[in-house]
Order: sequence, then C-alpha cells, then structure tokens
Amino acid sequence: MTNRRSIPFTYKLIGAVVAFIGMFIVSMIFGAADTTFKDFWLALTTNDNGEKVLILRELRLPREIAGMLVGAAFAVSGAIMQGVTRNPLADPGLLGLTSGANMALALALVLMPGLDYFGIMIACFFGAALGAALVLVLGAVRKGSLSPIRIVLAGAAVSAFLYAISEGVSIVFKISKDVSMWTAGGLIGTTWGHLQAIGPVIVIGVLIAVFLANQVTILSLSDEVAAGLGQRLVLVKSIMFVLVILLTGASVALVGNMAFVGLMIPHIVRSIVGTDYRYVIPFSAITGGTFMLLADTLGRTINSPYETPVAAIVAIIGLPFFLFVIHRGGKALS
Repeated sequence: MTNRRSIPFTYKLIGAVVAFIGMFIVSMIFGAADTTFKDFWLALTTNDNGEKVLILRELRLPREIAGMLVGAAFAVSGAIMQGVTRNPLADPGLLGLTSGANMALALALVLMPGLDYFGIMIACFFGAALGAALVLVLGAVRKGSLSPIRIVLAGAAVSAFLYAISEGVSIVFKISKDVSMWTAGGLIGTTWGHLQAIGPVIVIGVLIAVFLANQVTILSLSDEVAAGLGQRLVLVKSIMFVLVILLTGASVALVGNMAFVGLMIPHIVRSIVGTDYRYVIPFSAITGGTFMLLADTLGRTINSPYETPVAAIVAIIGLPFFLFVIHRGGKALS
C-alpha cells in the first residue's frame, strides 16, 4: 500500500491519459497503408480528401474510437463484477454475459436476417441479460448472497450451454460464417454508423459506473458491512448488473467476445491505484481503451497487409495472465 500511495492518483491518472493519447496516435499512423503524422493531423483538422487522409478519417478513425470504447466497456464491466461479487476471477465472459450475447446474435441473424445494427445491439442486450440471470440464479445461495466459487462454476456451465446453442443454430441454419465474422473479435469494418448506435450506450454506461464507484467499493468489502452502512443491497446490485449487461451487450454487438480484457485490466489497475473503486473504475476505462488500441494495432501490423484477429492477440496476452492469476490464488497484481 505504501508504494501505491507514494505517487498521488492525479499524477497516475495524467500518466495513463498521456499513454492513452500516445497509443491513439500510434494506432492511427501505423497500419497497412503508409501514413504519417502529417496525414493524421490533416484527417483531424481539415476537410482534405487525399487518399491517405480519407483512409485515416473514414476507415481507421472510427475503428480506433470503437477500440477505445470497447476496451473501456470491457474493463469497467470486469472491475464492477470483481467488486460486486468479491471474486477476482469474475469478468463478463465467466458470468455468461458474452455467451448469452453471442447466442442472441445467432438467433437474431436467423429469425430476423434484415435486422439493422441497432436491432442486433438490442438482441445482444437481451442475450447478455439472460446469460447473467442464469448464472446468478444458479450461483445464488441462501439469504440471497452470492458464492464466488459457485458463480464461477455456474458461469462455466451456462457459458458452455449458450455457446453450444449458438454453434448449433449456426450449423443448422448455415450461418456459421456470418456468426464467426461477428464473434471473432475484430474492429475491421467499423463505421461511423456503428459508433452512432453503440457509442452513446458505452459512454453513458461508463459515466454512470464512475458516478456509482463508491457503492462498488462498499460492496467489495462484504454484504454485512454494506448493509451496516445503509446500502440497499438488492437495488444497488441490480443497478450494477444492468450496467454491466448494457456495457457488455454493446461491446459484443460491436466486436465480439474479448472478455479477457475484463479480467486482466482491473487486476493491473488495482496494482497501481489500490482497491478503492473510485480510482479503479476510471483508471480501468482509460487503461482498457489503451490496451485495445495496442491489440488492434498489433493485429493490423504484425502480418500486414493481412489482419490478425484482435481476439487472438487478446487471448495470447490474456491466457498466460489468467493462468498466472489462478496460480496466485486469484490475487495476482491485486
């Protein structure tokens, strides 16, 4: 705790913002197209219609903004889940949110093939809500409390079941390619129209999470302490889970399943700012956005001009980290 407090949070936040801005500039400049900082500046500040400027403005800029939003959404969702359930291994993927959203996506493509992007987002919301509800019902114990171990076990079972439904629907109705393109975890093809549908939901959700961060800190102690401090447990937890469903549903609708972000980032952030979620949640939003920009940049450049799926990059980084957390009993970097 001494090391965490040796540097004021304001300075840490400034450092995170600087790293975020630097990564955004790098992600805009590097890629299959040979662009420069001058092209980047012209894309942001002028109406220049040169080829490279158009590539940056119409293709790369919405893609990187989407990466920021999705990274922030997954990271904040993971931080909330870990705080509310007091489970260091909790994230949207382990709690059935992403699998539920994937299942709803497959069903939406079959039942309503002409559904627009906003409609797909709504379907993902309902799917995420269904997955979370199943996990919470199965993981609940007496007196309404939640067992972290049972939640993880229920999450694994529910996720496997919902993914099986998604795969079965995809095979039977021959839409495997369409579902795979949505769920592979990539930002390619992101447009300004997609951002108009998804962006406001994520921005508002993150802002609400920051506003309610103190309640997450109290809930992270214990239900008894929270009740003793006057918290209305059922109401507060319900609001938090709805918030996570909105953030996760919007993110899955945009880029697919990249839940490792929600597991890794809060762990890393707590090692920097401590366990007060008034600091953890905003710092997670910035760090999650930075991480997704890094992952997308690597996906576009390591095998240029071909793209490596962002989900693969995230998994390569996330799987060793996940195993490390398990090895440390869930306390790695916390």
